[in-house]
Amino acid sequence: MTPPAPQHRHSILPLFLAVVLLLSAPFLVAADIVTVTVQAPVPSDEPQWKDGPAFTSAVLNSTNAYRARYNASAVTWNATLASFAGEYLARSDCRFAHSNGPYGENLAEGYANATAGVEGWGDEASRYNFDNPGFDHDTGHFTQLVWKNTTDVGCDRRLCGQSGWYLVCEYWPRGNVLGQFGTQVDRRVATGAAAAGRVGAGWRTAAAAAALQVAMWAAWYL
Repeated sequence: MTPPAPQHRHSILPLFLAVVLLLSAPFLVAADIVTVTVQAPVPSDEPQWKDGPAFTSAVLNSTNAYRARYNASAVTWNATLASFAGEYLARSDCRFAHSNGPYGENLAEGYANATAGVEGWGDEASRYNFDNPGFDHDTGHFTQLVWKNTTDVGCDRRLCGQSGWYLVCEYWPRGNVLGQFGTQVDRRVATGAAAAGRVGAGWRTAAAAAALQVAMWAAWYL
C-alpha cells in the first residue's frame, strides 16, 4: 500500500510577523533619533562691531539718514557720550536696561551689525501716531532718533554671549521731552521724484498766479 503523500501546512504566522516588523521599522528608527536645536552663531567678527571707525561711521550714517527723512539736521559724534555708553556697558554686565543717565538713550541687542540696530529704531516710525504726537514705549527709540533739537550722539557696544551685540547710544540734548513732540518730530519729508513733483507743481501754480495777475493788470489799463 502506497503511503499518502506528505501534506505541507503553510503557517501564516511568519508572514504576519514580517509585515508587522516592516511596518514598525520607521517608528523603531525614529525612536532612536535625537533632535538637537543649535542657536545661530553670533556674528562676533562683523566689522561694524569689531572695528572702531567702521562702527562710528555705520552709526552716524544710518542715524543721519533717518534724521534727513524726518526733517532733522545731522548729528555729530561726541566722544563724551560714547565714553558714557561704554562705561555703562561695562558696569551693566549685559543687563538689558536703561542707564537712567542725563542723556537721551537708545538700546538694541542681537542685530547683525550696527546699521541694522539703528534701522530697528527707525522702523518704529510705522507705529508712530503723527496725528496725536506724544511719547509711547513702542516708538520711543524712533522719536529720540529723529528729535530735531538733538545735535550730538555717542555710542558703544559689547558682545553679550548668545544674546549677541549690545548697542547703547546716548544723545544730547536729550529727546522725548513731554509736550514737545509736535514740534520736534516731523512727518517724513518727500524725497526724489515725489519731492521734485511737488516742487514742480508749486512752481507751476505760482507761475499761473503771476500770469493771471499780469492779465488782470493789462485788462485794467487797456
